[in-house]
Amino acid sequence: MKHEIDLAKYEVRTDLISEVITDNQNKQGYQRKVSKDGNITIENIVIDEVGEQVIHKKKGNYETIYFDDITDKTNYEHLLQVMIPLLKEFYKKENISDQATCLIIGLGNKMATPDALGPLVSDKVIVTRHLFSLGISVDKAYRNVATMAPGVMGSTGIETKDIILGLIESVKPDFLIMIDSLAASSIERINKTIQLTDTGIHPGSGIGNNRLELSKETLGVPVLAIGVPTVVDAVTIVSNTIDYILRHVSYEKSNLNKHSFKFISPNLKNASNHETNLTEQEKSEVLGMVGTLNPDEAKQLIAEVLMPLGYNLIVTPKEIDFVIKKLSDLIAESLNKSLHAI
Repeated sequence: MKHEIDLAKYEVRTDLISEVITDNQNKQGYQRKVSKDGNITIENIVIDEVGEQVIHKKKGNYETIYFDDITDKTNYEHLLQVMIPLLKEFYKKENISDQATCLIIGLGNKMATPDALGPLVSDKVIVTRHLFSLGISVDKAYRNVATMAPGVMGSTGIETKDIILGLIESVKPDFLIMIDSLAASSIERINKTIQLTDTGIHPGSGIGNNRLELSKETLGVPVLAIGVPTVVDAVTIVSNTIDYILRHVSYEKSNLNKHSFKFISPNLKNASNHETNLTEQEKSEVLGMVGTLNPDEAKQLIAEVLMPLGYNLIVTPKEIDFVIKKLSDLIAESLNKSLHAI
């Protein structure tokens, strides 16, 4: 009997609109444009009222930047030149003037490296509000900017939204920028994707720890959310690995009779972009019944195995300490150069 699929209990953990769109079989409720800038891909997705119902993501604008290695200086500088115009475009769409005041919120837990992106960015942005408040003459190149890292509810005992509402009442910013770590449903996107959206953010949603929504509707001022996926769960890793195994076997089969292929080092045989062309029988011969399952069925089976055992671990790359520092440097510098005329 065919395995019955009920994915309602095993919702894919992802904060990325691009991954939700990929899983949307109806192909309606959104507009999508993709552009390239060298080796950087920029994807714009606009969700409408229909998409809000079908895709279960808020109506609004989503910009997603895909890149390779942020630790490379050239790539870092290239990303910086891509990020700054996108941020300025957001300010323009929200009719934010050069004199508008900004409050930057670094969401996350500074004590947990994969979740420390927001607080680290908050530490690195140029703040000027205290100078304006004291009546000190400030160069016209600088905007009125304040920042805060409110921590997490587990440490403060206070709902993040309540802290931010208190800050808004006191600081009275014209707009907010929020930075947070996200979760992805693909290994390939970890630390290699930046998502910007005007729809706000749900802190902790990617790891199943939903907090109250932080958006223009709930806070009363325009909100730009900037996020980077830094973690995946074990279900994602195992299901991705199954897919990579089938791609690799298919890649080997397709090149088997090529004489030059025999001299290529195994370490250089990258089949990640190879389209699998194995028959159902060949998939079965490689991985048995698991090989014949479609991606949704495979994820459900893995979830059924791991979740009752408590083994659906949240995982981050081993080099996360260094990468988080570079990501926070990039986002902070992008904000500084887009908010201030420096």
